[in-house]
Order: sequence, then structure tokens, then C-alpha cells
Amino acid sequence: MDFNKSNNDALKDEIKSIVDLILADYENGRDIDQMDVYNQPDRDAVKDIVVKLLRIIYPGYSRDKIYKSYNDNNRIAIVIEDVIYNLQKQIAIAFHHSPEYINATDETLDCGARCITHEFFKKIPKIREYVNSDLQACYDGDPAAYSKGEIILSYPGLLASSINRIAHELYLLKVPLIPRMMTEYAHSRTGIDIHPGATIGKYLMIDHGTGIVIGETSIIGEHVKIYQGVTIGGLSTRGGQALKGVKRHPTIENNVTIYAGASILGGETVIGEGSVIGANAFITESVPPESKISMQK
Repeated sequence: MDFNKSNNDALKDEIKSIVDLILADYENGRDIDQMDVYNQPDRDAVKDIVVKLLRIIYPGYSRDKIYKSYNDNNRIAIVIEDVIYNLQKQIAIAFHHSPEYINATDETLDCGARCITHEFFKKIPKIREYVNSDLQACYDGDPAAYSKGEIILSYPGLLASSINRIAHELYLLKVPLIPRMMTEYAHSRTGIDIHPGATIGKYLMIDHGTGIVIGETSIIGEHVKIYQGVTIGGLSTRGGQALKGVKRHPTIENNVTIYAGASILGGETVIGEGSVIGANAFITESVPPESKISMQK
């Protein structure tokens, strides 16, 4: 008797039974069972789009290993055209998740994606204006920064806010999925979680940054400085989907500083202009302008 053959046949049968078990589990009709992979935006493609958009925003701070050109404008033009093509493709796929495009033809999806992609690219100068203000705020507010190039190349706070500026414009254009995928890429890189729906004014400075959370309906004014571990969040999410569209997160007015570990919660909470929120403070009510809040010893 050939024991090796017998063992091999038994192993094949066992593997087949495992495969059949898992394939049968896909037939339960749950959300996790769908296998329509071609109607989901590609995470790697979205990541590549983000990286190339950052190259467009900061044209002098990345070397291109693919596109070679002696003319800087030609080099950037190639990148812009590449991103326009690939972003349009991913948006058309993402539209499968939008009620507005249910049962739409491929031609309609492509047309809508093309229009939104072109609208987004017209906003690049505005995005760059806001990013430049964030860079200036980081430089002005951090005596440890010896150059703006150092900040661009190494500061996680500026990386997170730059990606958020990109994602926010796509969010305003009602692009499904992709803005959140972009900010979650930033989250994975930096530990900073900013929802693309958050409205953030110019001159944002995120110092150190790890552990910062800024919720979807947050409104943040200009010249705001936020340190690591800060939460600008919802007071309670027990209402779940019933809270969709409701302002759940605080408003931070201009020239506010929020030190490490502070939690500011609730859609009706307003931090008045010029206030300083001390480390580890827990705030669920509004504070007037020029307040100084600290933990009691």
C-alpha cells in the first residue's frame, strides 16, 4: 500500500473541505459576503493618488523615479495628467456607492466623475494657499524648526493637514468613500485622525500630533494650535445613524491653543476666540473668549 499517496489524497480532501466550507459561508447574504470587487475603489490606487497630489502641492520636495524631464513644468504636467486620469477612474467606481448614481450607466458614471475631477483640480490653487498657511503656522509656532523644508519633509502634523485639505475638497464635491480613504491613509502614517468633513480655517498648527482626533462636523477657525492627544469629538454616539447630518462636534474659534490630552466634546460646545485649553482638560460646555482652562490640582 502506498502510504504517501494515501496521505496526499487525505490532505487534498481536507483542504477541499475547508475551501468548500468558506465558499459556502459567502452564500449567507451578509454585507461582508459581497464579492463585487470591481465596484470598490482600489486602496493602493487611492494611496498613489494622494502621494502624487502631495507632489503637485509640493513640487520641489520629491524625486520622481518614473517620470524623467529636464523641464520642471513638463515633469509636473505629466503627474497632473496622470492623477486626473486615475482619480476620475476611482471616482467613477466610487459612484456605485452613491444613491444619486444607482442604476446609472457607465457613460453617466464616467461623465460625472470627469466633471467632479476637473472641478477638484481647479481647487488645487486654493488647497495650496491653505497648505502654505499651515506651513507658515508650523514654522512660526515651533522654535525647534530650523527651516520650512524641515517641516515639509518631516512633520507629521503638516502631512496630515495637507492630506485633509485635499480630502475635504473632494468631500465637499460629494465624492463617496475616497475622501475618507485618503484621511485614513494619513491616519495610518501619522496617528492623526481628521475626518474629511471637518471645516478648518487657515494657519492650522498641529504640533507632534499623535493621537489627535477631529470629528466630521467640527468647525475650527484660523490660527489654531493643537497638541498631541487632543480629541475634538462627539459627546455621545449612542444615537448611531440617527445622528447623521447633526452637528455633533465642537466649534473652535480663532487663535485658540489646545494643549496635549485635552478632550473637547459636543456639537453645541464653542471654545471662544483667544482661549487656552490646558493639558488633559475635559470640556463639554462652551467657554467665553480669552478663557484659560486648566485641570484643578
